Amino acid sequence: MKRLAIYPGTFDPFTNGHLDVLERALTIFEQVIVVIAENSKKQTLFSAQERCAMIETVTEPLGGVSVEVLHSGLLAECAREMGATAIIRGVRQVKDFEYEFQMSLLNRHLNPEVTTVFLMPNVNYTYVASSIIKEVAMLGGDVSKFVHPHVLTMLEKKCMEQKS
Repeated sequence: MKRLAIYPGTFDPFTNGHLDVLERALTIFEQVIVVIAENSKKQTLFSAQERCAMIETVTEPLGGVSVEVLHSGLLAECAREMGATAIIRGVRQVKDFEYEFQMSLLNRHLNPEVTTVFLMPNVNYTYVASSIIKEVAMLGGDVSKFVHPHVLTMLEKKCMEQKS
């Protein structure tokens, strides 16, 4: 049986920090399913389908990665349905950990077979958040060091559309 994990998030957009955490996860798990979560509390720039295509393109060279969209439901149940034994969560700072720790305990209660694995990104990405990347890009700033070239192209196009 393959060691399978899910890596959930909004990924709006998918950053180099996300990619770094995913690459670290692939050193532990044979397969990682990136699960794009729909979050009604977040205003997304990209549709779920655009984010899915973005991540598929960026992760194509890695192998062992697939991308799914979770439209509704509990993450713990999603993990069970997909046969995952772990949920990957990237933590950049202490406040991330406090929230993620609470969520991991709840997920463990809902699905005792799943373990949350916390991974820290490379120090170069500890201050990179999708919301900041979007804001800087919308204001015309250079975010090329923080996203894959494909994501940068999609981001620039989306920024142009938003401005017109």
